[in-house]
Amino acid sequence: MQQFIDRARQGRYRVVYAEGAEPRILQAARRVVDEGIARAVLVGDPADIEAAALAADVSLDGLERVDPLTSDRRERYTGLYLQGREKAKAGMAARLLRKPLHFAAMMVRAGDADLIVAGIAHPTRRVIEAAGLCIGFAPGITLPSSFFLMSVPGREQPLVFADCALNVAPDAGELAQIAVASAHSAQCLFGKPPRVALLSFSTHGSADHPLVGKVTEALEIARKLAPALAIDGELQADAALAPAIASAKIRHESKVAGAADVLVFPDLNAGNIGYKLVQQLAGAQAVGPILQGFARPVADLSRGASVDEVVVTTAVALALSQESASPQ
Repeated sequence: MQQFIDRARQGRYRVVYAEGAEPRILQAARRVVDEGIARAVLVGDPADIEAAALAADVSLDGLERVDPLTSDRRERYTGLYLQGREKAKAGMAARLLRKPLHFAAMMVRAGDADLIVAGIAHPTRRVIEAAGLCIGFAPGITLPSSFFLMSVPGREQPLVFADCALNVAPDAGELAQIAVASAHSAQCLFGKPPRVALLSFSTHGSADHPLVGKVTEALEIARKLAPALAIDGELQADAALAPAIASAKIRHESKVAGAADVLVFPDLNAGNIGYKLVQQLAGAQAVGPILQGFARPVADLSRGASVDEVVVTTAVALALSQESASPQ
């Protein structure tokens, strides 16, 4: 994942860590700044942050600290939150933004930060809630989803696996949204048009089942959402990845079969099992889950994320901050 760390260093990005008093966050933020990956903002009570930093033997030099309770940004953020919310009340918005998670998300919405990183001390549903309320969704997207960036030994370019952590049983429309959001994430990460495979146990009608029908329906919806996107399905995993197998199974021209770099799994069972099998049996490095579908980048950490994982996830998610044309 060094390529993403190197890319992050080229920008003047600012990362806001919503859980500023967490020891692993402090250690990761220190490294992010010291290694020139990005500038770091720690959100939380200043006394708690200072006490945690002292206990963890982490210097706070060069780490910006913001207290939601006293910040001079509160009034501006409250006004920004109320925009387009006719029924929302200023008092309610002000109380909401006293919470570090929501305040940090508003920093991203306001352009005062490029990325919010959270999840060490908050469940995924809370991170999604704050991002949905304060950042909002990308155009045409109403469903948050997630992806893992999988660096597989022997492959020059990593793969995007989605959705392996969030949506349990997406219907056809939701699967299409996951595909389009994943394509946009891949475009940002790889800097070239993605090739998206909608995975199944069938390849182009080799099996007839309602689960296959869901995938083919998702394909048609995704093509309407993003007409320029290179997407195909339903495809078995080998037909999606191996050119020789694709040539044997595919009977018409496909820009995706045998060359996919985005794999969209039909449900969470398949996705979660799939990425962990590749991780354990092939020795792949899995970075994520990184949330997608929001108007600005959001990184959701595992509760057990190591300092190294926080640093790498930060660097990868920053790639989503870079300007890139949507595959739509």
